[in-house]
Amino acid sequence: MTELTTLERRALAKISTAAGGMLIVAADQRNGMKAVMKDAPNGADGISTEELADAKSDLVSFLGNKAPAILLDPQTALPRVVDDGTLDSDTGLVVAMDASGFAVENGLKRTRYVEGMTPRRVRDLGGDAAKMLWYLRADRRDDEAAVLDDIARLVSECEAEGVLLIVEILTYQLDDESDKDYKAVFPSLISGAAELSVAAGAKVLKLQYPGSAEGAAAVTAAAAGVPWAVLSAGVDHETFVGQVRTSVENGAAGAMAGRSLWKDSLSISSATREELLTTKALPRLVELESVIDEVLSTRP
Repeated sequence: MTELTTLERRALAKISTAAGGMLIVAADQRNGMKAVMKDAPNGADGISTEELADAKSDLVSFLGNKAPAILLDPQTALPRVVDDGTLDSDTGLVVAMDASGFAVENGLKRTRYVEGMTPRRVRDLGGDAAKMLWYLRADRRDDEAAVLDDIARLVSECEAEGVLLIVEILTYQLDDESDKDYKAVFPSLISGAAELSVAAGAKVLKLQYPGSAEGAAAVTAAAAGVPWAVLSAGVDHETFVGQVRTSVENGAAGAMAGRSLWKDSLSISSATREELLTTKALPRLVELESVIDEVLSTRP
């Protein structure tokens, strides 16, 4: 396990609950967030950048500010919510460095950076931490050397800038892989991704739910002391609460929750957003925090 610097420890505390569990509202989605605003008169494609920024601002106001931290993108939400004071000063800010979509090389997915994003830019935007997404197939190690080198490079650059980097890894099904075969290897792909990322220097991980208590324990073992948070992947809230409980009971440090919190609480109307975020999304966030802290309080 790579040791955290003093600044990184401070950042990790900022994005965690009072009990020490990571809990971050994930709101860096762009096209995915437009897609759930189903009352937009001209559909998702008709939602302007300014309208999306307005929605993210409301999401910060009525949900993100009630969490330890929120994850936002530098293309629509930032620096606006910092500059206009929407983001509370005691709410941690995680800045997404990855662009929407991906490239494909030799059948493998490759992530892309938002143009101009660097650890210094994260700091300039007011970030306490950065998040970068990489796609990774742990069973194709020889083909993923460039990805692992990129993780190592960015970890080092973030450390030099005093920015904590959250390494998000998504595994995925290959084009020629059957559903049955992918399901069989999925848990090992998650634990393998944790192992490879930590070997590359990752200090905090954001990972998919590996499917079971045994899978979560295997991820924790592979992470070798590096804290990992489970992502929601768009499942319904009740399902995600169960996944978070199981993950934290088996060594995870917390959760980064996006669509499971707000996918049915966004609208093209600001008034409707306020009502839905307050009455539907916020109670879910409170429940997640309660579950994380409850489980952590029983761990040795």
